[in-house]
Amino acid sequence: MDNPSTVTESSPAQQVRRAVVVAVKRALRAAGPAGRRTARALTAAHRVWRRSLQLRMGLITLVLSGSLVAGFGLLVADRNTTAQLDGVRQATREQLRLGAEYARDQLSNYPYRGTAADRQITAIVNQLKITPEQGGGVVIALLDDTGEAANAVYPDKASVGTAISPGLRREVAVNHKVASQIVSADIGQNGTRTYLVYGTPVPTGWGYLQLYYFQPMDNAESITSDFRTSMALLGVLLVALLVLVVMLVTRLVVNPIRIAARTAQRLSAGLLDQRMEVRGEDDLAMLASSFNQMAASLQRQIVRLEEMSRLQRRFTSDVSHELRTPLTTVRMAADLIHSERDTFDPAVARSAELLQHELDRFENLLSDLLEISRFDAGFAMLDAEPTDLGPIVRRVVDRLESVAERAGVEVEIVVPETPVIAEVDPRRIERVLRNLVGNAVEHAEGRPVLVALGIDEQAAAVTVRDHGIGLKPGEEKLVFNRFWRADPSRARQTGGTGLGLSIALEDARLHGGWLEAWGEPGNGAQFRLTVPVRAGDRLTSSPLPLMPSADAAVAGLLDVVTPQPPSPAEPTTPAHPAGVA
Repeated sequence: MDNPSTVTESSPAQQVRRAVVVAVKRALRAAGPAGRRTARALTAAHRVWRRSLQLRMGLITLVLSGSLVAGFGLLVADRNTTAQLDGVRQATREQLRLGAEYARDQLSNYPYRGTAADRQITAIVNQLKITPEQGGGVVIALLDDTGEAANAVYPDKASVGTAISPGLRREVAVNHKVASQIVSADIGQNGTRTYLVYGTPVPTGWGYLQLYYFQPMDNAESITSDFRTSMALLGVLLVALLVLVVMLVTRLVVNPIRIAARTAQRLSAGLLDQRMEVRGEDDLAMLASSFNQMAASLQRQIVRLEEMSRLQRRFTSDVSHELRTPLTTVRMAADLIHSERDTFDPAVARSAELLQHELDRFENLLSDLLEISRFDAGFAMLDAEPTDLGPIVRRVVDRLESVAERAGVEVEIVVPETPVIAEVDPRRIERVLRNLVGNAVEHAEGRPVLVALGIDEQAAAVTVRDHGIGLKPGEEKLVFNRFWRADPSRARQTGGTGLGLSIALEDARLHGGWLEAWGEPGNGAQFRLTVPVRAGDRLTSSPLPLMPSADAAVAGLLDVVTPQPPSPAEPTTPAHPAGVA
């Protein structure tokens, strides 16, 4: 874990959708420049989609209403087409019936086929063509039972003959039934048109003739086309109107929410006097009024807490300063008594030693309280300068050597051969490391403590690893609280004040760095301090891991990082053996 972050759980559907989006983006980026442009466009569109509720509502309304209107329009258009066709069928069939009766009556006086009968057939066809009930454009064809009497086909025997399908002719000529079909044909060289063809048998003295009516569908098709166009335009206008209404209604709802969000952001930025404008008495007005009441209540609570915090900080600072004067007097007296303890009775001499020890703790506690009050008041200043962290690490370990010896703990150091230069405040970094190493010695349970130093291009890090009692789940956050102890019944060995890790955390934040903890019960704990190499830079990762995986991981670190030999003025620190975690 390089950067602490809050993990937000998502549903399986969201995880699948996220995985699909990532896969599509990767595929597009792998497709070349065009794919990358498409991926960027899709990313921008997806960002707009996620951020605009008004746009989502408009698009959803467009899709749903468009689908419903299109389905309804197709259904109505189909019903209209069916009605038009049924009307033409009914009118043509009635005309066919009347024409068949007329032809049958006119040919009833001819017992056989001859020249007179052919002339009568021609007269019948001409009569039917000019009958007012037929309307303009209707084509009439009268064939004999064999279909070979070409001179009986009017007006264009070739085109009419090909327009009648064999199936239709078989139904009329062989089965003697009334049948129909819709065909597209060029009759009389007037261009290809759609016809409704109806045929019926006409009985005569020498057999059956076939009477066919070719009813043009131009009028019906024109009406159907105009109806579909009108339905399409009406559907588009209706969908556009619905989308516009939804967008306007959504805007009425979204605008107060956006205003509330902006007001909440200003409140979170410290502008506690920000309020929403209340208009009307509807639900949105109730929301604005409730929001204003909440903001006013929060403002009162925050102001009260700030005043209490200010008074508390002032009280702590004043008490700490006021205790300095009597403590100095007590310190002088205690030092005098402690220097003469050898001449006292053993019990009195022991009391003098205890008094000296507790005065040291009291002075440390006062110093820590003053430092905490400076952090709380915002007066802490960072005096950063390029500093080699290696000597600081060794100096801290050297100064705590006597404490480690009393606790039976061996402290080992792993530092790079090259200098680890970072822009830090040396005094504060040394105080952080002193607190971390002292805390590790306190809880090491007599086992070794490892202090490792690492650096990369952006950050420098120090880890302090012990193998003591460890931390329970959740305690890695509580360990930085003031005066918090994992086991309150456990006595301190190093005489800490309970504020060391809290001050260390504030020092790390002042550098713009991280101070993190990891631990497992019975497996020890590890603290990691990470600071930017250049003051003011933002951290994104750490050169050292927070959670030690296994002994082999430390052994691998030792293969890469060789311990730097101490200077002659410093005591020799034992090298860290391979395989020790």
